[in-house]
Amino acid sequence: MSTQENNVNVNPDVEEELTEEKINEQRQIRREKLKKLQEAGRNPFVNESWNVTAHSMDIKENFDAMEDQEVSCAGRIMAFRQMGKASFIDIQDKQGRIQCYVRQDAIGEEDYKWFKTYDIGDIVGVEGTVFKTKHGEVSIKAHRLELLSKSLQVLPDKWHGLKDPDIRYRQRYVDLIVNPEVRDMFYKRSTIIHEIKDVLEQDYGFLEVDTPILTVIAGGANARPFNTHHNTLDLDMKLRISNELYLKRLIVGGLDRVYEMGKMFRNEGMDRNHNPEFTSMECYMAYGDMESVMDVTEQLVYKAAMAVNGSPIIKYQGKEFDVTPPWRRLNMADAVKEITGVDFSKIDTDEEARAAAVKQGMDADEVKEWTRGKLIAEMFEEFCEDVPGYLDGPVFVVGHPVEISPLSKRDPQDPRITRRFEGYINGWEICNGFSELNDPIDQFERFTVQQAQLESGEDDEAHPMDMDFVNALEVGLPPTGGLGVGIDRVVMLIADAPSIRDIILFPTMKPLD
Repeated sequence: MSTQENNVNVNPDVEEELTEEKINEQRQIRREKLKKLQEAGRNPFVNESWNVTAHSMDIKENFDAMEDQEVSCAGRIMAFRQMGKASFIDIQDKQGRIQCYVRQDAIGEEDYKWFKTYDIGDIVGVEGTVFKTKHGEVSIKAHRLELLSKSLQVLPDKWHGLKDPDIRYRQRYVDLIVNPEVRDMFYKRSTIIHEIKDVLEQDYGFLEVDTPILTVIAGGANARPFNTHHNTLDLDMKLRISNELYLKRLIVGGLDRVYEMGKMFRNEGMDRNHNPEFTSMECYMAYGDMESVMDVTEQLVYKAAMAVNGSPIIKYQGKEFDVTPPWRRLNMADAVKEITGVDFSKIDTDEEARAAAVKQGMDADEVKEWTRGKLIAEMFEEFCEDVPGYLDGPVFVVGHPVEISPLSKRDPQDPRITRRFEGYINGWEICNGFSELNDPIDQFERFTVQQAQLESGEDDEAHPMDMDFVNALEVGLPPTGGLGVGIDRVVMLIADAPSIRDIILFPTMKPLD
């Protein structure tokens, strides 16, 4: 080895843990190497391009057809084995790694002298022929090798690796370099998103659209928004918490099937299932209803699972879920009865409902203003959602009270509940769907109640009044089925990721400063 740093990366039996002092020393050595390269007219940062004609995995999988062929590759040096006038390096590209055999007599004495000063992490371009070593490893015999970018930082070695989750999320660029399974995770995410879009567009005829992220009224959901200010207009604005109301305006306008996949922003807590900036897909189907978008939900998840894993069986953290359609239906009030014994079909008044809730252990002061419908929803959340295995699903929970569903149609059989569902897998809510409310008078009245709760401080996540949306409904919204899917949670399940931070490239993190 030509450098102390490369000795550290060669033999695991003599490897010493890198101290901060050692790392700083190696950083300084790299900067000195860069200075010498630049003084010799070999500045690695001035190359404009490198013509890549092949990638690592393609070469390995098609060796019989590519043997002795000329290829041009580029990637990051991840291993370096020097043996006098010949050396082996492993370079890593977007597909994986491939070995390169570099000889002094093949690339020239001067170039080889500089090549021996390169470090783990440097990015190089290699031109050569494909061959197989006597040990049977598909490799590239280099006749040209050029340094394309000098790495001035020290990568984690392959034995200790980069394991600290906090550092991994903050330095995702390093995480992607040294942990191949992380790259695989984000390829799976891309496959899932592509499949969902393909199902929507090819199977159901939806049109992809864009709607505003900056808005004056953060509507379409019950959540706290992030606030910002537009200087030119001197206007307080918010980041969207949902794109629902804009998409339904497009249904009014005659775009009968629309969807949008993009970022939403909610100023709420963070945990393994929540990030304040998250990806959601919402779609709206004119002349459809709750049942129509239930079918869409089942197909989206089923086909995404098949695309990634080749099976409808999702294996997540030791559990298994069969997402083959159709999924089970579970009424919310029935779930409360099953878990708590409280039968809301026999309770007609708010007073009776409060008494039953208090008897079950809920706080009397907290529930004293709550209605029967609000109590059904709260008792479901309190007593049913966290019961191990109860909502493993996949299952559609239906029968949501009108008090918590300001944008959904009332059930014609029982106007106290709505035509709404939530889909659960592994006890997580992954989607929310409706037979959309298209009665402008009913919508105005519900907004009025929600706005009053917002202004009184009773509920700081209540839905604000949106008169332009009411006006759109007065123009006429056809019967419509609407669906919102939490893409990040679907990806977590299909890709078996333990935390939402594992499937978001740059999750929200508190600054170290």
